[in-house]
Amino acid sequence: MASDDQKDKMTCSVCSKAHRDPVTLTCGHSFCQICIDKVLDSQEGPRRCHRCPECRAEFDEIPLGKKKIKLCNVVNRFPSTQPTKAQVCCTYCVQIPVPAAKSCLLCEASLCEIHLRVHSKAAEHILVEPTTSFVNIKCSVHNEIMKYYCTKDGVCICVSCRLDGGHSDHQVEPIHVASEKKKEKLKKVLEKVSLKRHKADKRLQILQGHKKEVKVKAAGVTERVTALIRDIRGQLETLEKQVLSEISRQEEQVSIRVSDLIRPLEIKKDKLSMQMGHIKELCNMSDPLKVLQEQEFKMVDYGDADEQDEVDGEYGNIHAVGELNVGLILQTLHTGFGNVATGVLKWNNILEASDKLLDENMAADFFMDVNTELDIKMDVNTASNDVTLSEDLKTVSWTDVNQRRPETKERFHNRQALSSTFVTSGRHYFEVDTSESGEWRLGMAYSSIERIGNESIIGYNNKSWTLWRCKNKYSARHDRKVIQLPYYPSCHRLVIYLDYEAGRLSFYELGEPIRDLHTFSATFTEPLHVAFAIGKDAWLRARN
Repeated sequence: MASDDQKDKMTCSVCSKAHRDPVTLTCGHSFCQICIDKVLDSQEGPRRCHRCPECRAEFDEIPLGKKKIKLCNVVNRFPSTQPTKAQVCCTYCVQIPVPAAKSCLLCEASLCEIHLRVHSKAAEHILVEPTTSFVNIKCSVHNEIMKYYCTKDGVCICVSCRLDGGHSDHQVEPIHVASEKKKEKLKKVLEKVSLKRHKADKRLQILQGHKKEVKVKAAGVTERVTALIRDIRGQLETLEKQVLSEISRQEEQVSIRVSDLIRPLEIKKDKLSMQMGHIKELCNMSDPLKVLQEQEFKMVDYGDADEQDEVDGEYGNIHAVGELNVGLILQTLHTGFGNVATGVLKWNNILEASDKLLDENMAADFFMDVNTELDIKMDVNTASNDVTLSEDLKTVSWTDVNQRRPETKERFHNRQALSSTFVTSGRHYFEVDTSESGEWRLGMAYSSIERIGNESIIGYNNKSWTLWRCKNKYSARHDRKVIQLPYYPSCHRLVIYLDYEAGRLSFYELGEPIRDLHTFSATFTEPLHVAFAIGKDAWLRARN
């Protein structure tokens, strides 16, 4: 309270704001310099008498106030009272905008604290919170304050409208009562909106978390793939060195063997060249005596059979020297490539394990943006007499005991049943638990499906779509067309995902990871019901 009193002293009574350049009159009251100047200048009369705006004390001359330094320092400690754009200002404070405290509906004027003190206190001068829109408070027909709310027309009315106007026979309520009722409705709407906001926040967190997981996984996979490529590159470089080294080794061995054969052949070649030169000299001699005197020259030394055999043997040794062992080179390559492939398979297993982990994390929000609130219950009036229904109407089981249900036109003669719940629009998600053994069919069908004969079997007509499990294999069926699926059952919880407008009906195994079994594409024209068909020792149960 002391702080409030002090704040009042720091407020100029003219502009109702904190003092700006405060000055104090001789009577002791303080004002803004600009405010008191304007007030004193406007006080013109025959006596030229000036009065204090606060206490009305009279002064013959303009009282020159003194600036109060201490007051300036104190004023600066308090926030400004300058009206904001959203505030309503006093109608009568035309020189300086002053925040209004109340608005008078009769006068259609807003008043500050000072003008409110001198305003009429009569009952017809109804005061409300400051407003600039008086037309929204008064009746446009009778120009009276609207005090009632017509629940039939949903409009606010005045007393005259209620008594003499077009609302005399309507149910009306006082405005404050109608306002409280609307507030209660708004509170309920707020609760629903808050719940949706909470769900949206939760989904946002899930998606953001998933985004982070994908980013982390991508970084990890990138690192592992980079390491794999680097490892493969290193192994290939090592393999290249090994193979090239083996080729060089074999080349060197063959080269040494060939060199061992070349050296004696070159000596023999030189010797033969000398013999050829001597023989040519004899052939060119013109003196017969000299030619004949050389008769003692051993002719057998030239071109005899033994020499020829020796040469042929040396040529034959060329093949004995050997070739490059290409087989050994290829074996080295195959061994190296095998080691690389083993490394790739190891990395592939790591990546698959990482991908499986991601799929497990995705399972929680895979079907997030769909309606999961439909409570699937089977319609007992459609169930054949050779299936049993659980008490909660969610489980359909095979039986060989006739259930003796009354005959109706909706009842199937085959072991199947339709749900009482149906879908005509939107995206929906249903979970179904299945038996580990036996044959069953799970799908969706129009209620106009036949009830007797082969045409009534789901999947055997154009009014039903089904996933069929038989002999531990899956198949998809519609209008007698069969699609064998390349999957073996690995999970006993399935999901039906329906997007009615998009014409999509999908079946999933809700395992780890989620497996997309099959998707039908169609144009749906009638309400769709969940359809169960049961073989021996089998059962199906709709989950909440």
